[in-house]
Amino acid sequence: MNAFGDRIRELRKSKGYSLRKLAPLVSVGFSYLSKVERGRLDFDGSPSESLIHRLADVLEADEEELLLLAHHVPDAIAQQIFDHPNLFRALARCSDRQLKAIERQAYERAK
Repeated sequence: MNAFGDRIRELRKSKGYSLRKLAPLVSVGFSYLSKVERGRLDFDGSPSESLIHRLADVLEADEEELLLLAHHVPDAIAQQIFDHPNLFRALARCSDRQLKAIERQAYERAK
């Protein structure tokens, strides 16, 4: 599963860009961008944060969503973790069921 690459492909196609058209707009080669979309990068399998920022800008996408899909922690989230370490330690010990319940409650309160 390559959620990041799939999302980039979806965004690219929705803008009507080919790989060859998008690549120079984000300052990479089209073959590299193809590897990003297919999840076939040679090193750790994740594009740089710099490329993610450029992709979000050109594709008018949610940068935070793209960073998370690429397994990068956005700065705002990282800061919350550092500011509230006990909360995040407790969350890390929760089961998936407990986390889903907490997530539902948080969304309800945010409305």
